[in-house]
Parts: sequence; C-alpha cells; structure tokens
Amino acid sequence: MVSSQVALAFGTALVAVRAASLVDYCTVEYAASVLPSQDLGLAITIDASSVSAALTTNKSVSSEWYPASVIDYCNITFAYSHDGLNNDTVHVSYLVPSPESFSNRYVSTGGGGLAINSGISSSPTGIIVGAVSGITDGGFGNFNTQYDAAFLLAEGTINWQATYMFGYQAHHELATLGKQFTRNFFNISDKEQVYSYYQGCSEGGREGWSQIQRFANQFDGLVTGAPAFRFSQLQTNHLSGGVIEQALNYYPPPCELEKIVNLTIAACDGMDGKVDGVIARSDLCKINFDYKSTIGEPYYCAASSGGGNPGGLHRRQFPGSGATPEQNGTITAEGAAVASAFTNGLVDSKGKRIYLNPQPGSTFADVITQYNDGTNTWEASISRLGGEWIARYLNLEDKSNIDSLVNVTADTLRDWMEFGMQKYYDSLQTTWPDISPFKSAGGKVIHVHGEADSSIPTGSSVHYYESVRTTMYGDLPYDASVAAMDEFYRLYIVPGGAHCGSNPDQPAGGWPATTLQTVIEWAEKGVVPDTLENDGDIDTLCKWPLRPLWSGNGTSFDCVSDEASAESWIYTFDAFKFPVY
Repeated sequence: MVSSQVALAFGTALVAVRAASLVDYCTVEYAASVLPSQDLGLAITIDASSVSAALTTNKSVSSEWYPASVIDYCNITFAYSHDGLNNDTVHVSYLVPSPESFSNRYVSTGGGGLAINSGISSSPTGIIVGAVSGITDGGFGNFNTQYDAAFLLAEGTINWQATYMFGYQAHHELATLGKQFTRNFFNISDKEQVYSYYQGCSEGGREGWSQIQRFANQFDGLVTGAPAFRFSQLQTNHLSGGVIEQALNYYPPPCELEKIVNLTIAACDGMDGKVDGVIARSDLCKINFDYKSTIGEPYYCAASSGGGNPGGLHRRQFPGSGATPEQNGTITAEGAAVASAFTNGLVDSKGKRIYLNPQPGSTFADVITQYNDGTNTWEASISRLGGEWIARYLNLEDKSNIDSLVNVTADTLRDWMEFGMQKYYDSLQTTWPDISPFKSAGGKVIHVHGEADSSIPTGSSVHYYESVRTTMYGDLPYDASVAAMDEFYRLYIVPGGAHCGSNPDQPAGGWPATTLQTVIEWAEKGVVPDTLENDGDIDTLCKWPLRPLWSGNGTSFDCVSDEASAESWIYTFDAFKFPVY
C-alpha cells in the first residue's frame, strides 16, 4: 500500500482541495499522495509509480444514457496487484470532477459484450452528477483488452483468476478502491457521507447485479440495463435461430425477415391505444398477432456489396456481412413458420421449454442468414455470441466460433446450457434470487430493458424480477409482494427500445437518459419513482407489472394492470430438472 508518510506530506493540500481548481490538483504528485493506504480488505498492493493524471476541459459528451453536457475532469489511472499472484496487474481509471462540481458521490460504470468497461462512452455519467467515475480493465492487460483474450492460459486451461475478475471481483475492487480514493482526494472524513452508484447495460447490467447479489453495502443505488443474466442460457440461445431453421429446413432471406418485422410493427402498433410506430404492448401482440397473416406479402431489397465487419457486440451477433444479391419475393409459409417458432422460444424434443426469445416486433438478429455464393442459397449464419461460448468457454478451444450446426438440435443446446450453467454458476451465471441483504442495507435499483431488444430478450429481465419476488415474498399475496419489491427494486420496460438504446425501427420509443439521476433522488432524498421519465415521444415508462395503455384515440395515457398480458411474460424452464432463476 502507499506509505502514510507520502500522504502526510500533502496534508495541507488535502485540506485545501475543495478551494483549489481542477488544474491545481490534477497532477501525478497529488494523485499519488491520496492513493488508498487504508486496509480495505482487498489483499492488494497499489503501485504508486504507475499513477498518471490527465486534465480534460470543455469536452462535449452525449449518450442515450445521460444528458448532453460539456464537462471538465481529471483522469487518474493507477495499477495494483493481488498479493500472492504472479504476473498480475489490474488498471483502474477514475475521472475526477472539478471541486465546485463535486457532490460527495462515486459512480462505477460497466462494460458490454465481453468488455468489462465501456471506456469514455459511459464514464461521463459520473462527472455529470458530480461524482468520481471509475472503470477497470479487470487485469486483462489494458482498458481495451476484453475477457475472451484473457480467458485461456492455454487450450484446455481456464484462467480462473480472469474469470472471477470478469464475473464480479474486478468491479468489487474498483468500487471499494474508488470510494476510498474519492474520500482521500476530497478530504472527506469517515463521518461524512459519500454516496455510491453504478450504471451499466448488457454485460454492464450483469456486472451491476453481480455486486447486488454479493456485496450488499457496495452501492446506494444502481441502474442496470438489459442484464446478461443466465449467462450460459443467454449465450447458447444465440444459436437457437439457426437450429430452428435447420429443424424446419428453411433459411429465410434477410429481406423476408425484415418485411415480417415491419408488418408486425404495423399490425401491433395500435394495440396499445396509440398509433405512433411503436409497439408498447408486445404482450398483446404476442397474444393476438399471427405471423401467418404476413404470408404472400411482397418484399424487396437491393443487392448489397457488404463491407467491413462492425466491431464489438454487433460483430459477434452478426458475423456475416458479405455481399448479398437482390432479394425479391413474397413471404412464404416457411418464413412465417420460422418467425413463429423463434418468437415462441426454444423447446426440447419432449416439448418442454428450454429458453425464451425476443418479443414480437424485435429484429430477428439470431435468425439472420448469410448468402453462399458457391451454392447460390441462403444458409444459417452462426452467431459468434453463441458459437464462441461453445468453442472457447465450454470446449476450451482457442476459437471464436464453432464450425457448423450439423447434428446440433434443441436438445444439444439444452445440454450445453446446463453444462455451462454448472461450470460457471458461481462466476458468470448471476441469478441469485435472494437479495434480502441489499434491501436491508437500504440499496435501491432501477432496472430497465428495451421491449424490442433482439440481443437479450426482454422477458429475461421479467423472469429475474419474478424470481426475486417469489423467492423473497412468495408467502405474500401478489399485490403485497409487488409493493414489497417496490421499496427497493423497480423494473421499467422501454416501449420499442432496442438493446441498451433506442430503436431505429421504432424511433418514437426513445430511451430514458436520466435514470441515474432518478435513482440518486430515490437513494438520497426518498423520491420514489412511480414512473420513469423517458426521452422520446413516449415520455413516461410504467413500472412492472403495470403496462402502458392509451385511450381517447391516443390522447390519454395510463399504466394499467392486465393479468392476461402479464402472464404472457412468465416462463417455466421445465426442460431443466432444477430451478433456473
């Protein structure tokens, strides 16, 4: 740890820091003097020589996760190692606000895909609310290195240290260090409150829940979006589209699927009482809409030259981006059958439910096909999200995908899910349903999920919420159990929302940009969010299990209780002989 003598040498600066400017304290010397020297129970050693400090002023930032702002900050990074481990270095970065903007807050932000952080795209959210804002590299090498690069020590040998760091430990260390670093930096006594928060979506959403489930006192409030719960089921299920196509022996051209999506949106748009290009009641759509109604409708897409693969999550979910021919035809009965089977979700050979899939109106991301120039036919495009999970994380091969889906059935996917669930239950699965310690600690969590998320099904979040409700309050009447959940955990579904953001297919749905501010008001002032403010034509989000409904030709809005609709979101994964929370 850092010597206390070094810190004492800067005692005067500590006292005066709130009266100083950002320029005054954004130095390596000052940052090194306030590194946490306290025993935080982490069994780590900080490398004081690794400290860097970089000043940024008048930076314009924007995101769907926070209001557009112009911010100043000092980016302080340092490294630490775990005692007793060789070749172990973890880097953390903390953006520090100006003294006049600091509001006694700390914020951690999470990653996405297989990245443990989202870099500068997410961390400004802390500065905007007057907090020190932290990210970690998980010990994977640097802030741009993802978990898959660190997972295998060699083929067949798991790097369990990296796995537990990715699973939960790195974010525990980031926040524990970050809160103490914040106190030291601004000379805040132990008697004075420093509020701590978290915000993340997708993998970042899972990372937030990894802390709630293990470290009840870590955060006062969290915003978790579209969490990657049930890691093994989620990743394996990305192969379900290809398996369904294979079982039905039909591989629909992408243009046919796109037309089905557009027709679904048009048919289901008004079911919520307002025609605005948004399916705000995908539950009613699921109950009432029949894909067979699209059969015979024409579709057309011009030829495409393809192009370079995009990066990150999109690259893993859509591996094929080569040239495609002109697509001109009508929706077939086979295409409608594929769409219907996929939306219904994966079942095994005995008809038992394995997993769920995205709501109607979502793009068919995991059903997208690719064109084979050699055979002039469409064929399955194996999602790397699923293929890499099998090849690298289950088979322990240094490969980013499986070779084919030959002989892979729904039962195969079920067995892979079970294998991965058992193997990574204590690290990646992240479904522990009893979060009573978090509630007892006074924590608050706002959970959001886009209703048209094509990467992580919206029903996944409902399933976890319901698992927590029945585990903690299953002895109470339904309404009483929901009221008990409302005291600390609220779920909001974003109509038309895509994966962690607004949806170009349903743009009027928008996305809530001030959710962190809302959870701060809840945690610090007791302002209970009965609804959630949204940036979009739909400006109010309903708290689950209430659902949006308009009357008066779309002029009057309400959040209503609809038992039949709510029931359509409930799944029992009875293909497994054990609970899947």
